[in-house]
Amino acid sequence: MTPPPITIIGGGLAGLMAALAAAPAPVRLLNPIGPGDGAASAWSQGGLAAAVGEDDSPALHIADTLAAGAGLCDGAAVRRIIEAGPGLIELLLRSGVRFDRDAAQALALGLEAAHQRPRILHANGDQTGAEIMRALIAAASATQSIEFVPAAARQLLLRDGEIAGVLAETATGPLTLAADRVLLATGGIGGLFRYSTNPPTAIGSGLSLAAEAGARLQHLEFVQFHPTALDASGPSLPLISEAVRGEGAMLVDETGARFMAGRDLAPRDVVARAVFAHQAAGHRVALDARMLGARFATRFPAIHAICARAGIDPATQPIPVRPAAHYHMGGVAVDAQGRTSIPGLYAAGEVACTGLHGANRLASNSLLEAAVCGMQAGQDMAARAARPPRKLPELTLPPRPDAEKVRDIMSTHLGVLRDAEGMHSAIAQLTPLAPHNSAAKLALLIAQAALARTASVGAHFVKQAA
Repeated sequence: MTPPPITIIGGGLAGLMAALAAAPAPVRLLNPIGPGDGAASAWSQGGLAAAVGEDDSPALHIADTLAAGAGLCDGAAVRRIIEAGPGLIELLLRSGVRFDRDAAQALALGLEAAHQRPRILHANGDQTGAEIMRALIAAASATQSIEFVPAAARQLLLRDGEIAGVLAETATGPLTLAADRVLLATGGIGGLFRYSTNPPTAIGSGLSLAAEAGARLQHLEFVQFHPTALDASGPSLPLISEAVRGEGAMLVDETGARFMAGRDLAPRDVVARAVFAHQAAGHRVALDARMLGARFATRFPAIHAICARAGIDPATQPIPVRPAAHYHMGGVAVDAQGRTSIPGLYAAGEVACTGLHGANRLASNSLLEAAVCGMQAGQDMAARAARPPRKLPELTLPPRPDAEKVRDIMSTHLGVLRDAEGMHSAIAQLTPLAPHNSAAKLALLIAQAALARTASVGAHFVKQAA
């Protein structure tokens, strides 16, 4: 009996890198819409961090990553992923990714918060994720061993404690797939919050699947809030990349005062708390990039278009901003090959907790981690001895998650600033919702993890009672 193909859930950067790395082993990639559609990877503006500059080194990049992680990084994971960065850039260049270059045709390197050196690679100014995804989707579409399946995974199926299959939902109903090697590459949880830079579909579906199957989860309490999302309405707030501050833009209030005292490029958690506190005190906050003038439109074409749609000209007007949920440092606990605590189940990208980020992700390390870890997971799955498919029962689809019921709870009590009373309130409100709503169950797990960590560290900041 023919063994089942490798099954990858999610069509973003981690999933595509895994599929390509696994070739020529057969792979089916499940994504509800199509390859890359709805993936947060394509939204990434800031870039990809890698120590490729002449005055840079992996050792310096490692030091910056450890400092941002506030003592909770896994040193071995940091070293492994960061040291793979230069080789990854070479691989992406060979795959057709068109990174920006300077006048001498060398790779252009930008500076972002908490980096000692300029090491951020961009593409098309502020469309790095979209350019990387373009090249990888083309490569995957041309690879005969990769099959794209328009379906959403709804349940992981186990036999004798090991992965045996996936129950998915398609446009025509349920689909049961035998699978002995499954990769979760489903992205993050920003859609559980009222204000987020993520696609609204990023509600932790992979984490919910893993939790329901009994996989070990780690560091769920650490949610990074980006300090400069466009202060607008809608299900997702457009990101005003940190690279804008890297080019000299400054945070100001309605009086024009620079309330960050020159620390506009401090770590994200520091800046997010300062912006949140300033707004809570009754101020409006904006990012003043007027010093860039007409250069803004050429350096940041996507952000310029975002601002134009909101009626803002960054060359002459400060850009109104607010903190928004941006990235989840926690996730499904994995080892160096992306293996979870369930045999046959892997995770890569934002859904995984590799140990790279600790309590606070260093800017632009997310694309690096997704690409490197997706590739390593794909290689390990392809090398793993396949098993014949097991007989699976006919199952009905579980209820669809409803994130709308939890967004206000999460934003009010699990946001930039937290306190014990608010976290207890969140738990009390989420508990009756959790049994019949996987989004509420995941939100409850996050709230419980946050309450259990009583001390502030990194992105988890707890206000002490007066």
